[in-house]
This record gives sequence, structure tokens and C-alpha cells, in this order.
Amino acid sequence: MTRRTPPRPVDVEQLFPEVAPLRRQTVRLHPRAGRPSWRDSSVGGPLRWPDREPWPLCPEHRGSPMAPIVQLYVADALGVVEFPPACDLLQVLWCPRAHDGRWVLPEVRWRAAGAVGTVREAPPLPAGTPYGHVPKPCVVHPELIAEYPSWDLPYPLWDALEPRFAQVEAETGWDYQYHLSTAPGTKLGGYPGWGQDPQWPDCSGCGKPMDHLLTVASSEADSAWTPFEDEGVRCESADLMLGDMGGIYLFECRTCPGRPVKDRFGS
Repeated sequence: MTRRTPPRPVDVEQLFPEVAPLRRQTVRLHPRAGRPSWRDSSVGGPLRWPDREPWPLCPEHRGSPMAPIVQLYVADALGVVEFPPACDLLQVLWCPRAHDGRWVLPEVRWRAAGAVGTVREAPPLPAGTPYGHVPKPCVVHPELIAEYPSWDLPYPLWDALEPRFAQVEAETGWDYQYHLSTAPGTKLGGYPGWGQDPQWPDCSGCGKPMDHLLTVASSEADSAWTPFEDEGVRCESADLMLGDMGGIYLFECRTCPGRPVKDRFGS
């Protein structure tokens, strides 16, 4: 089944033409509980991991295996993120155990699916893994949509637009920040799903701001963004609980060798 986000109830660019140059494309993954295989894109599903390659372990917890979080084939990225040359598969894992000052410890792998060969199973996670830090196996329903900056809107522009934001909300009930700008949920590219002031990291190698790769969110709770297919239906999703229903944001440098990654947490 596909998932279709309703169009925004007002024309954002007509009402606020100043945000049009800041429009970005994102892929909402819409994870829903299911039975994906390693042949599928998934959230929390099995990875197409080579049997000849060691399973990644947490560098801070001796012998503790990382958990599969997201697997995405290039066809399901819908052109939003350019994959490295000869790669058609993105895999994200993390250690779900507690770390000093961090919610999770992530690992990002790019690979050529056809070169994997025999696939190995993920090792069992250790006892005591915190609830809600590892997603249930979910199939995904990639959907390409446009979004606009919310917390990332520059302060001078926010100050200039705030009277019009307030007027539109008073007339229609639609709030720019929560209903019209940045899509909630687990998604690829676009704007991070910040719930507070942005914390864009700089690359340790080149010093440049990093690009948003992926948001892994606790939920898609905002009803204004509920897909048509889910209206009035109870959906079983990834069952994540990251902090106070927050999210993990992954960033990468697309110019430095190896595309180094950093993470941030937001509630």
C-alpha cells in the first residue's frame, strides 16, 4: 500500500513567497509494522549484510552488537540523496544502550547490494536493551514531498513573517511551524525534524556544515500530516520511544572521503 500525505491546506508559497527558495524535498518513509526481508527497504528489519563481514559492535560496550535501524535501497530514496558511486544500498545501525552524553551510537554503511553474496543474520541484542530504542520490523512506504524550514527559518525572516503567520493561523487555524513547514516522522533528506533550536554539526575534517541524511523519529503523531490511507485507522508503527518522543538526526559530509557521519538528538 502507498501512503499519500494530504496537500497542505493552504498554498504556502503563495502566502509566504519568501520561503519558496528554501523549499527542500524529503522522503517520508512511513514505517508500518510488517515482515520485511533483507531484500526490502525497512525500518528495524533484517539487513542485507555479507556473511564474510563482521557484524559491527559498539566501541563503548565490549562485545555488544549494534541493532539494525534502517535499510534503504536506492530506488526508495527517490533521488533525494545521491548515493556514493557504485552503491545502491544504505544501512544504518546503532547501539541502543546508554552512552555518556548520547542517546545512541550510530553506524552508517553504503554498499553495492549485488556484491553482498551470502547474507548473515543479525546477532541477538543483549539483555537489558532499553525499551523503545530499537524499532520493530517495519515495511516502508516512501513518499516524496516538499517541505519548508521550521526551526531552521532564519531569525530575521521569521521576525518579518511572524505577523503573517499569526494572521493565517487566526483565519484558518493552520500554524506555519506545526502544520505547513517541516514534515514529521522518519524521513530521508529535507530538514531535520527539530523540536527545538537547530544543532547542525560541522564536519571535523573540512569544517563545513554537514548535510541532513536521515531523521529517525519516535512517531508521526501530528494529525495534520496523517496520510489519507491512515485516517481513522489504528496503525502499528516502529514503536520507538527516544527520550520524550524525540528523534535521532544523522548528518553526513558529502565531500570528505568516507562521508563521515555525526548524530544529534532532539525532543
